[in-house]
Formats: sequence, structure tokens, C-alpha cells
Amino acid sequence: MVVTQESVAENVAVNGSRRASPQEIADVLRERIRAGDLKAGDRLPTQAELADEFGVERGTVRQALRILQEDGLLTNVSKGSPPRIAQPPAPGRDEPQPTMVALTPRLTAAFAAPHVRIDAACLTAESLIPALGEPLRLIHAGSIRPQKIDVRILLPSRDISLAFPVPVEGRGEGDPVHERWLAMRNAQGHVLRHNLRTLRSHGIDVSITFRALPFTPPVKLYLLNEQEALIAYYMVTRREESTDTGVLDMYDVLGTESLLFSFEKAAGQRDAAFVEESQKWFDALWETITTDLTLS
Repeated sequence: MVVTQESVAENVAVNGSRRASPQEIADVLRERIRAGDLKAGDRLPTQAELADEFGVERGTVRQALRILQEDGLLTNVSKGSPPRIAQPPAPGRDEPQPTMVALTPRLTAAFAAPHVRIDAACLTAESLIPALGEPLRLIHAGSIRPQKIDVRILLPSRDISLAFPVPVEGRGEGDPVHERWLAMRNAQGHVLRHNLRTLRSHGIDVSITFRALPFTPPVKLYLLNEQEALIAYYMVTRREESTDTGVLDMYDVLGTESLLFSFEKAAGQRDAAFVEESQKWFDALWETITTDLTLS
């Protein structure tokens, strides 16, 4: 459906010499979208028509359209034709969910691409292993078939003093909390690598590489096909865990329960900037201060 000038409601009032600001024009158009006067897929009037309607210069209209684009309400801005009203996000998509809930569907969607690129910076692969279960199952079942899969994982180095997990009473010789984390890091890395390499039996070119961070990541970050960034804060809490040698009283994080926030390039300029800068940050770490990581 093409929205014509006749279908647009009355102009913003212009009293005397006062002209509507870009924000005021954006607010009026936003309200028309909210009220359903402008629906997903509808084409806006031309900039000339909007300028005439609101009694402003085209430059003011362009600023208003950029505001709406940054809010994810318009697509095809500056493409040579009037922009369209963007499709609304899928139900619940904008709502942060625990990592264990949110990561699987996002990875599954990413694996539908011919060339899958997954970059992750995290404390361990605890969340990645179960989240990859569904896309791997679909590949083994023949439902999806990427041609190439590149996975890069940044994990803390074994040689640094982690900020967490740490014993509540402080570190000592042969720190059992650090040894526990290191064993988990290595074991989960081996499982992740094995699970991905099994896809080679389907003729898929699979590459998985690990590098060691010289610091403890305060957040977990997943970058999917250079189009989406998923980020969650590591929330530190005190907890106890029983082992064969006793009880470990430590400050640790529950990574699978961390709320995961999604940013997509297609959602607007702010989301696109976050995805691009996150990818630059990851690439810079990968190419500079990180080192080869051997899973012992």
C-alpha cells in the first residue's frame, strides 16, 4: 500500500512564523504509526509532500526521517524513493531473556546463512554448548546446510588472576576455585570443538579457533554473521559448591541466567553502530593482545 498525502491527517499547526521542528514532525509521524494510520510496509509521502504538509524545508523533513530510522520505525531511508514503515519486531524479541533461553533461537537463525560466522568472548563455553545443540541437530538432519562455518572464541588465559570466580577468603597456593574454572574452560572447549568438527562429515568447511584473553571479561558477547550482537553482564554472586575435597565458598557468576540483550544492524543506526563497534572491538583483541590458547 502506498500512503498518499490525502491519507495523511491534518498538518502540524504553524502559528505565525514558527515552523515545526524535526522532532515535532517525527513525533507526529510516530503517532500515526502507533495509531495504525501508517502500517508496516506502507510508503511515506515524498519529502516534498511532507515539507509542504508541515510548512518546512526538505532538510527539516530529512532530519525527522533520520530520527524515525534511528528508532527502527523506517526502512529504505535515503534510497532515492520514499521510505517505508518498518516491520515490527517479533513478539518478545526486544525483551531481554536469560542466555539459556535467548541464545539458541538466535544461533539457529544464524546457521541458516551459507557462511556462518560466530565470534564469542566469554568466561567459559557453558552457554554455547547447549545453545548450539539445535542448529547442529538441524544440520545433521539435513534441514539446513551451511557451506562454511567459522567460529572464533576468546576465553581468559590460564595464567592470569581472574576477577571471578575467586575464593571468598582470598587466593592461596593451589587455588581450588581457579583449578575448577580451568578444568571447566578446557573441558567445555574440547566438547565445543568436537561438536562443531562433526559437521565436516556433511562436507561443511568448519574452522574453530581459540585465543586467550589477558583479562577477565566483565560481559559475555556473541557476534553472529556480523549482523547481530548479543551481550549479557556477568552478575557476580557469592555461592558454595560441594566437591570431593570439601566446600568451595566463592564469588562466582551464573552465566546461563544472565539477561541477553540483542542488537541488530537492521534495527536502525544505533543498533547498527553497536554491532559494528562490537565487531571492531573483538577483531582488535583477536589481532593484538590475545595469545594462542591450547586446551590442555
